[in-house]
Amino acid sequence: MTLATLWRWRAALMATGVGMLAALLRLGSLSQPHALVFDEVFYARGAYSLTVLGFEGDWTGDDSAFVDGDYSGLTTEGDFVVHPMVGKLLIALGIELVGVTPVGWRIVGAVLGVALAVMVALIARRLFRSTVWGAVAGILIAVDGEAIVLARTALLDGFLAFFVVAGFGLLVIDRDRTRALLEREAAADRAALGMGPEGFLPGGGPRTGIRWWRLAAIVAFALAASTKWSGLYFAAAFLVLSVVWDAVVRRELGYDRWLAGAFVRAVPAAVATVVTTLVVYVASWANWFLTDGSYARRWAEEHPGEGATWLPDALNSLLHYHQQMWTFHTGLTTEHNYMSNPWLWLIQWRPTAFYFEDVPDADCGAERCVSAIHALGNPLIWWLATAALVWALWRVLRHRDMLALTVSMGVLAGWVPWLPYAYRTIFTFYSVAFAPFMVLTLVWALRRIAQPERLAGGWSRRGVLIVGITLAAILVVAAFFVPLWVGSPVPFRYWQLHMWLPTWV
Repeated sequence: MTLATLWRWRAALMATGVGMLAALLRLGSLSQPHALVFDEVFYARGAYSLTVLGFEGDWTGDDSAFVDGDYSGLTTEGDFVVHPMVGKLLIALGIELVGVTPVGWRIVGAVLGVALAVMVALIARRLFRSTVWGAVAGILIAVDGEAIVLARTALLDGFLAFFVVAGFGLLVIDRDRTRALLEREAAADRAALGMGPEGFLPGGGPRTGIRWWRLAAIVAFALAASTKWSGLYFAAAFLVLSVVWDAVVRRELGYDRWLAGAFVRAVPAAVATVVTTLVVYVASWANWFLTDGSYARRWAEEHPGEGATWLPDALNSLLHYHQQMWTFHTGLTTEHNYMSNPWLWLIQWRPTAFYFEDVPDADCGAERCVSAIHALGNPLIWWLATAALVWALWRVLRHRDMLALTVSMGVLAGWVPWLPYAYRTIFTFYSVAFAPFMVLTLVWALRRIAQPERLAGGWSRRGVLIVGITLAAILVVAAFFVPLWVGSPVPFRYWQLHMWLPTWV
């Protein structure tokens, strides 16, 4: 294969390499541990119930019985579940394809976790106009502990992260295609008016027609919200960002009413967002509508004259159910060993221990062997990305840096809405939904160090050295922590060496 061919296929080769690394860390030994890990007790069993009953039934008996193949604890009484359906339907898909095994209930999340790493690499390549920086971003998310753990366990947050990143990537494609269209139209307008490149063009700019990539992004965000409601925060933030992108490009192209032009054309997008999100969300509850045994399915019929009586009974029942879900979420203050304050999520102050068991039969070279899974982000990635976020926000405020705003918006959308709920029982692993944007923000900062503005795209020898050492250190830390992300048996002393902060124990 010639160098010219390699260069032509550089993006595909980069994405393949990132995918292989991510797959190695997410698909290897996926059957271990042979147990229900943390909240898999709810989601894996609920997904199995969907395959058998068509709805999520309540369970009785010992949790371990399910792992051993005893499903007699499943009842036909509808279970009060407090999250939407999409994530559990995807877990159920894996069970249908592979079987009622740990691999079955984890496989779809793991595959989508690999896809997420590839998407991050390709998005970074497009944002930074560089295959090198795309590869860096892909590798960093591939070796991040939160991304690995949540891809390897049947929880909802990994699915949420996948749909959020997919929606963001589609919006970035829409941004680039819309810019190319507006540039062509602006050039045509200037030629028609006999204008040169200087001076303002009249109006707010041309119409862009139906923007199919943005519509696809809206669907992706709707699926995110249909996995966990927090997906709505990302949808709102990124769709506002897309309007800002439009306004900026119209201003750069010289339209004198650029702001009005962008926002007037945002109105149809806002309507489409509301309608599409509602349709996708309600459609995702199809199993609930089509089964009589689902929790609260017949509430409206059993409580005539109550609730939103102007709605059909099925929708009235669903609305009442959602009111109960909202009450549960806002009132959940039960003490938990691993509940965490969202103000400290960025520095991974109190990560969640998903699993910890002694493994007496393991040969780990020590008297005591343990298997542990900690939903702990790669410490160097998160600590450095937190500093990069501060830098990016300063650049936004001081220099109106659009690229800094773009990469940091996902962090703000996934983190800030949780801050008022510090009193609630919430966990650090929720931050996996914005982990890809922590990585993008860090890569933005590393790029500015290696390729400072003063060199106009050139490389700084000192900057490259700093970045190279940083990336090497991140990979070393990742190799050190991998056993605690995948649950490999290790000496108890080795586990203790990973507890860098007292709050990690």
